[in-house]
Amino acid sequence: MAGKKIVCLDCGQANRVPEDRLSAGPKCGTCGAQLMAAKPQNMDAATLNKAARTDDVPLVVDFWAPWCGPCRMMAPQFEQAARELSGVARFAKVNTEEHPQAGAAQGIRGIPTMVIWRGGKEVARVSGAMPASQITAWVRQQTGARV
Repeated sequence: MAGKKIVCLDCGQANRVPEDRLSAGPKCGTCGAQLMAAKPQNMDAATLNKAARTDDVPLVVDFWAPWCGPCRMMAPQFEQAARELSGVARFAKVNTEEHPQAGAAQGIRGIPTMVIWRGGKEVARVSGAMPASQITAWVRQQTGARV
């Protein structure tokens, strides 16, 4: 079956979704969770590793921590960008305080840092808080996303 490979951020199961169904709210065939949620989903190191290696759809990950003021300021902006790019890219968050191995494995030196993966490769990364308009412009520029 042709389609885009997407890892469920809830159960870690790989799914294939026809490209024309990405914006139609596809769900995981194993657990029923939304695969292309319009809001960022939290993930752990194991799920991040699998999704970064597997996903054909751009995966935008915000590495953050609860004690980080700029991270907290950017959170609603990241959520707005996720809504604006729903069906085109997936947005997720990794709490580096809860999952320090995820940040260390990805070479995260400062937070907030956003990284985009697609097709098993890192496409781009940027550090520092940004407004939603800048996040969406950056994701579009780095992935060629059309919205």
